[in-house]
Amino acid sequence: MDVLTANDRAGEYPRSWYAASATPLAPFPAAEGDSSCDVCIVGAGFTGLSAALHLAERGYDVMLLDAHRVGWGASGRNGGQVGTGQRLDQEALEGLVGKERAHALWDLAQDAVALTRALAARHAPEAGWGDGVIHACHRARDVAHAHAHAEKMARDYGYDRIRPLGLEEMRHLVGSPAYHGGDIDMGGGHLHPLRYALGLARAAAAKGVRIHERTTVRALAETDPAVVTTDRARITARHVILACNGYLGQLNRRTAGRVMPINNFIVATEPLSDAERDAVVRGNHAVADSKFVINYFRMSEDNRLLFGGGESYGYRFPDIAALVRKPMLEIFPQLQDRKITHAWGGTLAITLNRMPHFERLAGNILTASGYSGHGVALATLGGKLAADAIAGQAERFDLMASVPTRPFPGGVALRWPLLVLAMVWFSLRDRL
Repeated sequence: MDVLTANDRAGEYPRSWYAASATPLAPFPAAEGDSSCDVCIVGAGFTGLSAALHLAERGYDVMLLDAHRVGWGASGRNGGQVGTGQRLDQEALEGLVGKERAHALWDLAQDAVALTRALAARHAPEAGWGDGVIHACHRARDVAHAHAHAEKMARDYGYDRIRPLGLEEMRHLVGSPAYHGGDIDMGGGHLHPLRYALGLARAAAAKGVRIHERTTVRALAETDPAVVTTDRARITARHVILACNGYLGQLNRRTAGRVMPINNFIVATEPLSDAERDAVVRGNHAVADSKFVINYFRMSEDNRLLFGGGESYGYRFPDIAALVRKPMLEIFPQLQDRKITHAWGGTLAITLNRMPHFERLAGNILTASGYSGHGVALATLGGKLAADAIAGQAERFDLMASVPTRPFPGGVALRWPLLVLAMVWFSLRDRL
């Protein structure tokens, strides 16, 4: 079964609240026949769109291919949260790569947030940036760690935008008995991810990027120049960027062994009253909790709760509304009688250590993916770093590539059952 077609109709956005509240672009034509370019990018999500835009601004002839539509995958379906830092916190990163490189990776992640805010403001103001991400602790014993993290970031990194939250203030900001405290990071934020992706696509096309939708890549010859083969086209390119994330399939087995697709799900409620909204999430902040399988949520511009929760590890999506309604009501029992109007899923990609996988697969082929649920900003930056590397400024791409991302045990064939076993264990741990 093909992850590109298992749950979606060809060339159509999912029936998400994002798709219902965004203005789609006119379809771009499928690639046909023989052609050539400086850079061929596979995947028109945040990584591919950012890479295409930044390369075009440098004067490169760019072709951007997507099997469905621009922003169709996880980039146009995710929770819209723009977190600071890497997916691993700085203490864990220091243990993995040492303090000096951990500090450099923090600086990169800060650049990622700044770049995302700037691109959204310039090309997609309708994406509606909102400040602040609340980290909510679902166990009382986790609160001390959250507060210590805020202190460490101020002391060791000069970052003073994280503020500890006690029980009383957490209950004021998030109207749920499920959380015991945590912190709020005012350096992060949230936006409408599909509107942001469409804005990047408009900007890239205006700069001359040749965008081709409904163009599935079937093979990549790692030659110089490289050859990209689709159902109806053969493209010769001096450089290739694989920006496929969870939809890579078997296009490159080395990357597939390190970057694993999983499914995540979101629902949107019917609009709430202003009073109900303030009793759920106050202050237009996004929220993510401390569970291993994270619950994440925020309010929409029209007062809907957008609530993400639950994962699956096969091809077919489950009954999404039923799956996500359960954790939503555990957090907000007061929404028992509220209807769910939209329910959708998407396929993201994780790595074994939850750090992105950046690699130069050949002298002229780069890959950037595996953002592990932390990709709005990092994927935006990842595209720019790939563009910089092609232009001869590879230091920051190489810094990301220097972080070890080991293959999943058992390789592509056994990664699914082993992950399911691990997720069951972590789910049981979360309940303790």
